[in-house]
Amino acid sequence: MNYRTRIVSSLSAIAEQWDALVAAQSETSPFLLSAFLDALHESGSAAPRAGWQAQYLTLWRDDTLAAALPLYVKAHSYGEYVFDWAWADAYRRNGLDYYPKLLAAIPFTPVPGSRLLARDAGAEAALIAALCELQRENGLSSTHILFPPEDQARRLEAAGFMLRNGVQFHWLNRGYADFDGFLDTLERKKRKNIRAERRKVAEAGIGFRHVAGGEASEADWRFFKRCYDHTYAAHYSTPYLNLDFFLRVGRDMPRHLRLIIAEREGRPIAASLVVHDEQALYGRYWGAIEDVPCLHFETAYYQPLEFCIARGIQRFEGGAQGEHKMARGFLPVKTWSAHWLAHPGFADAVERFLEQESGGIAAYIDELREHDPFRA
Repeated sequence: MNYRTRIVSSLSAIAEQWDALVAAQSETSPFLLSAFLDALHESGSAAPRAGWQAQYLTLWRDDTLAAALPLYVKAHSYGEYVFDWAWADAYRRNGLDYYPKLLAAIPFTPVPGSRLLARDAGAEAALIAALCELQRENGLSSTHILFPPEDQARRLEAAGFMLRNGVQFHWLNRGYADFDGFLDTLERKKRKNIRAERRKVAEAGIGFRHVAGGEASEADWRFFKRCYDHTYAAHYSTPYLNLDFFLRVGRDMPRHLRLIIAEREGRPIAASLVVHDEQALYGRYWGAIEDVPCLHFETAYYQPLEFCIARGIQRFEGGAQGEHKMARGFLPVKTWSAHWLAHPGFADAVERFLEQESGGIAAYIDELREHDPFRA
């Protein structure tokens, strides 16, 4: 079937159709919604001056959006969480330009989910074909599709992409009645440590206020931004997101957001932001303006876990990396990315590297699973 291809730099004119297409996917998340993506662009957090040039690839059947890919021309590799700095450095040392490159991803968001948004298999196949044509014609070094589900990654592999694996840690709700019910499934030492961590926070006189996105005031968002900035400063880094972004998502997608604010004697001292839908909760950002032992675990893990259990949310994705999450009931999950390099010599070298890396990732996951935190 013939499709009309359009490259769009803003979703504002097609937001309703875009969101309908997102809702039709089997593996989706709130981060794919036009409100989230537009907030990134309109706030300047993921904009051309920040090295993110939106070039969304869309396919149309008459006036209906049949398929789409959140695609960017990138001038760097920041905010991606699948690291290709070594590839870029190899290009540089050989007098070649690695940037700009094409990137299909959600900026600053290492959350797995559909990237090839399509109404049916035919539309998806046409989208992959359009992407392959685009990358051949544009003269850029490479194309990278981050955190697609495995089935989409396999279809990209059939189209000539190389696959790469990573590891995240996800918590699964096994029908727990309450937090103690969850703790009872853990090994004794893990259970004891979590209770000790929670007790330290309670004995420090700290309570928690959960604020649904639609109820958060500007003061709440400003305090959260202060905490968020403090986390980056502690790691000698620069925050990706600005206050305008948080105010926009708070206004435009409130039912998917929740602020968890830690307070002592009525004064806020820490906060975390989680994003959620009916199936999954995603830990995103956290920060504190005071150092309190174990406050990070309580604010960013245990309070959200209690929320998942109370709401019957089936999965809590804790974000990139973090072996320490296993001690708190999170288990290793393999992630996927797909890569195409225009230069034949570098493509061969990267393919050999990925074969070796894949074996290492498989061995790493096997080793992690030997330390399952749950009781036999």
